[in-house]
Amino acid sequence: MPVLTQPPSMGDILKYELNPNYSREVVTLLAGTAYPLGAVLGKITASGKYTLSAATGSDGAQTAVAVLLQSVDATAADATGIVLARGPTIVSRAGLVFDASVDDGTKITTKLGQLAEAGITARDGA
Repeated sequence: MPVLTQPPSMGDILKYELNPNYSREVVTLLAGTAYPLGAVLGKITASGKYTLSAATGSDGAQTAVAVLLQSVDATAADATGIVLARGPTIVSRAGLVFDASVDDGTKITTKLGQLAEAGITARDGA
């Protein structure tokens, strides 16, 4: 019998959302990356584009402000994507994807705190 595999879906990351018309936004993702579902994003102040939220930086993207709700291939050019930008919302912590520089518990906790300030709560049991 063949084994079927299904790629992750929005339901794997988004566990509660009060009002999709309020909490979601269509944004421009910075070129150069294939963004996975659940990517934790920051907003570049100068351009208004979103990219993976690094552990450090000075362009504004070092502050986590959104979670990507679909995978988006922006390797060749800027692309649009749907993000969870505000709450009240609950996401699965296991489904979040962080920038490679967010590589220890302290940095992850910092990113989760930044998301919480936007009303996006990450839960282990979600």
